[in-house]
Amino acid sequence: MINVDTPINFNRKNHSAEILLSLYKELLKPRMIEEKMLVLLRQGKITKWFSGIGQEACSVGAAMALEKDEYILPLHRNLGVFTVRGIPLAKLFAQFQGKKSGFTKGRDRSFHFGTQEYKIIGMISHLGPQLGVADGIALGHLLKKEKKVTLVYSGDGGSSEGDFHESVNVAAVWDLPVIFTIENNGYGLSTPSSEQFRCRQFTDKAIGYGIEAVQVDGNNILEVYDTVRSLAESIRKNPRPVLLECITFRMRGHEEASGTKYVDKKLFEEWGRKDPLLNYEKFLLNENILSEKSISDFKTEIKKEISDAIETAFAEKEVVPDTEEEVKDVYAPVPPFTGSPAQLKKETEKGRGGDGEKKNMRLVDAISDGLKLAMRKHSNLVLMGQDIGDYGGVFKITDGFVKEFGKERVRNTPLCESAILGAGFGLSIVGMKAMVEMQFADFVSEGMTQIVNNFAKAYWRWGQAADVVVRMPTGAGAAAGPFHSQSNEAWFFHIPGLKIVYPAFSADAKGLLLSAFDDPNPVMFFEHKSLYRSITEEVPEGYYTIPIGKARVVKEISQVTSHKSQVTVITYGMGVHWALEIIKKNKLENVELIDLRSLAPLDTETIFESVKITGRAIVLHEDTLTGGIGGEISALITEHCFEYLDAPVMREGSLDTPVPFTETLEKNFLPKERFEKKLLKLLQY
Repeated sequence: MINVDTPINFNRKNHSAEILLSLYKELLKPRMIEEKMLVLLRQGKITKWFSGIGQEACSVGAAMALEKDEYILPLHRNLGVFTVRGIPLAKLFAQFQGKKSGFTKGRDRSFHFGTQEYKIIGMISHLGPQLGVADGIALGHLLKKEKKVTLVYSGDGGSSEGDFHESVNVAAVWDLPVIFTIENNGYGLSTPSSEQFRCRQFTDKAIGYGIEAVQVDGNNILEVYDTVRSLAESIRKNPRPVLLECITFRMRGHEEASGTKYVDKKLFEEWGRKDPLLNYEKFLLNENILSEKSISDFKTEIKKEISDAIETAFAEKEVVPDTEEEVKDVYAPVPPFTGSPAQLKKETEKGRGGDGEKKNMRLVDAISDGLKLAMRKHSNLVLMGQDIGDYGGVFKITDGFVKEFGKERVRNTPLCESAILGAGFGLSIVGMKAMVEMQFADFVSEGMTQIVNNFAKAYWRWGQAADVVVRMPTGAGAAAGPFHSQSNEAWFFHIPGLKIVYPAFSADAKGLLLSAFDDPNPVMFFEHKSLYRSITEEVPEGYYTIPIGKARVVKEISQVTSHKSQVTVITYGMGVHWALEIIKKNKLENVELIDLRSLAPLDTETIFESVKITGRAIVLHEDTLTGGIGGEISALITEHCFEYLDAPVMREGSLDTPVPFTETLEKNFLPKERFEKKLLKLLQY
């Protein structure tokens, strides 16, 4: 039936009165919550609110149309998603208030959280990254042969982000079962659509990606519900992405403090007449499905639910800081080693397992072997990266992998670093593991938000580990210039929640890589390109692990003599080989050489023990000197070993310039020769 009494055309189709009423109640609840929140905001009892008044049908209709176990990734104005999924309001309000019982224990606000129980993965402030996460969730369902749909929201403003393009493109190429839902409300904060994009409508964009697009009246609850339900049923049978554009309007400011002075008042009058709740209510009254009494009863029931939940949330005490808990929650727990001290020492030095036959391997072979063994052990592990499929990767590390593991698990990717990293996180959410290969470590800048804001913070924020290993071919020495030679491990060193591994030897590389895949936390795994084929050593052929966070003393001092002739060298990666060469060349018997192997967590115990014996320390890294990891290590030694020092703590790194291309300039850029001079000077101090 077409209702002529409202500016919205509702078509009842064959829906039962029960369905129509449930849609009404679910539409009413977020509106009433919002109205209460605005009162509390004026009273100063809450500090911030992003209003979705006028847009509720986009959330409620879609959430009602999906199965309860299908993931939804909402934004600021999708309160209806949370209420439809049945999250207890007391817990939701506790989250808004930053209370301990909220989803983030007071560590984050509003909808910046996820919950596996209700299959909702909340946003971060950067808006675009969750689109790539949706790709990963959908990919996980696809690989597990689960007939599920994932729905992710974007605003019209957020669609200008590169993440939007990358994520839709990846979903199109891989036929992922994702509904990309764009709430087109006319503004990105204060910037109107005319200043955001040139296309007439978002459905036009789908043409460029080769996917379907559907436009609906986002204020028509029945149209949204019917469209999403129909799309979901179709996508479950025939997996593919669809772009859904919901035309709606934001009746209040981006958030309450920003106001709406920049909006033409006529638009408020026009869209006020299209209110999704009032029009649907009028439709149900005309259909004799709803009565004034039932409206009153529903409002009384919901008002009490809201009031009781607010009372519970507000009565909860403010969070009392617990530093131990705050630090402990940065990383997801890793099963501890429970052997004897002797066994632990052996594992630290040689790894757990790997007692069988050994084979001479280059670094590149050891990494490839480790990857292969990890794929065999973890059937839920997916490898993703540019050219890693049939081509085997630019360094041939995955050569032959497609033949053994298939293209579903060894996936060539478009040049979409952010979306692919996001997909890795999405795979984690559905219980899978991911490896993402940066073709060169330099290119990781394209995906920094996913790594430092999604991967690193997710477990601390809401208990979801990002079980992703990011492989990073790094370093100079090949005359590859400033965009293929950077040492960028320090970019990640001060980001809590990331683990950083940087092996210098083949056996360490394999054992640490296997540990990285056993670890549920995100691991940045650096591999020096110039070491790939230049070093070889005996490597155990079987599966073994080396604990992340444990350094290795590569060379001990020959004997304890006067402090004036002893020094500790602390380094990693290529620096280990430079140091070994210089020690051998100058016959420096009383130099102790520590290969950090892991940069985060940092093995300060091994460093301090050595420095307390030698009384001198120098830190070497290939990264530029200023802001490099050496500065932090130097500060730690000074702070914790000052009374043992007989000389200033020294450090050496590359010049504070980009990496030059020409061989002579690159050699001058690298710290090897400067380190040798400084080491010899330190020994004579």
